[in-house]
Amino acid sequence: MTATARQAVAVPRLWPGETVVILGGGSSLTPADVAFCRGQARVIAIKEAHQLAPWADALYAADAKWWRYAKGAPDFQGLKYSIEQDASQPPTDWSQWPDVQVLQNTGVEGLELAPSGLRTGYNSGYQALNLSVHLAGAGRRVLLGFDMWTGPGGEQNWFGYHPNHTPSPYPLFLHAFKRLEQPLRDAGVQVVNASRFTVLESFPRVPLEEAFR
Repeated sequence: MTATARQAVAVPRLWPGETVVILGGGSSLTPADVAFCRGQARVIAIKEAHQLAPWADALYAADAKWWRYAKGAPDFQGLKYSIEQDASQPPTDWSQWPDVQVLQNTGVEGLELAPSGLRTGYNSGYQALNLSVHLAGAGRRVLLGFDMWTGPGGEQNWFGYHPNHTPSPYPLFLHAFKRLEQPLRDAGVQVVNASRFTVLESFPRVPLEEAFR
């Protein structure tokens, strides 16, 4: 096995049937909303969202360049997951972050049920939702910070400008989520979108205070 390779891992069913909150990077995400979720459900933070939720159960980031930028997020004590990088990208030496578990890329659309892989959906939020199915199985998912748009001032993230940021192809993201609706229903997963602002219409909108009822 080369330095850039990593033996495939299988995500264990650690939270069977539990509610899972997924924290995205949209500009609508607020510290107050994140704090409200603490102790009410399991939490998966995507990329910088772990700064608002250092107590989260898991951290997900798809891009090796983000793990390099974050130096492996050494202060985060929860589970850490990523996905195989596209063959067009430079090789990644995952051994420098031994606690980051790398899952197989099994395609773009749909829901990957094999616990060693994820469908990409072109975005980390989609992948984190797939990851939650491995960790919890059927049950409720609550989305926060899933804005899926660029604001009038060019804002895309709650934390402001990112030095490694690339423009997000939101129409592709929205298309992929539409293709995920039925597979999630078939798996017994109910998704609600509690983001303060969102153009993602694949899942019912609910106020955050009602999301855990």
